[in-house]
Amino acid sequence: MKKALSLLVTLAMALSLAACGAPAQEDDTGTADDQTQETGEPVELYVFAAASLTETLDQIIAQYQAVAPNVTIVPSYESSGTLLKDIQAGADCDLFLSAGASQMDTLEEEGGVLEGSRLDLLENRVALAVPEGNPKGIESFDQLAELLKSGDVFLAMGNSDVPVGQYTEKIFDYYSLDEEALNEAGVLTYGSNVKEVTTQVSEGAVDCGIIYATDAVSAGLATVDGATAEMCGQVIYPAAVVSSGGHPDEAQAFLDYLTTPDAGAVFESVGFTPLS
Repeated sequence: MKKALSLLVTLAMALSLAACGAPAQEDDTGTADDQTQETGEPVELYVFAAASLTETLDQIIAQYQAVAPNVTIVPSYESSGTLLKDIQAGADCDLFLSAGASQMDTLEEEGGVLEGSRLDLLENRVALAVPEGNPKGIESFDQLAELLKSGDVFLAMGNSDVPVGQYTEKIFDYYSLDEEALNEAGVLTYGSNVKEVTTQVSEGAVDCGIIYATDAVSAGLATVDGATAEMCGQVIYPAAVVSSGGHPDEAQAFLDYLTTPDAGAVFESVGFTPLS
């Protein structure tokens, strides 16, 4: 009996020593100190942006990958009017960047803007751009108005549902020009977005075009005059999270990033003025 008891005591001591000497086991997640912070679930963020933002926004999206590597931004660039219609038709969209206030106003009135997310992001300028060498010798909007009246110029402008076209119509009103009569006289040609107008000028298919100053910079075009606020109002780009989008938090985070100095430097490089 004593021998059996001694054997049990010896075995218990051995097991105790083995337990004390064994390394502590960590669970699959490790401790709070040695865990690496997760970047979050992969997200595809659909951003609808005015065509005039193409070059700058592409650059900012590339920068944003370092900030939010789990977010893949899928941009769609078109005229703000077309993008609005797509959102109204149910297209997947998380964030809307418009080149005109009227399109954003419409979306907001319909309940399509997430409350509290709308802001005025940028200001641009409407400019009179000419092809390389300026063959027609156009120097100003004042001169353009006279050439349009005499039928001695061929001008490219945006459609009436495109913000740059709407700004052009205001310039026509400022100079008391009848757009319908000018169109019938064959001195106007149209583009469905500002990039189409810019291309017509770049290719020399027209004598001049009314576009944004930033598009002229991106396309390497010369501008001979800029429209004043008196002529066409301020050119404000509003932005907002779309209420029907699937990722409002991520959309707001990207919109917040667009107001940072890093993003602002990109916008300023082509002539935008950050407002937020």
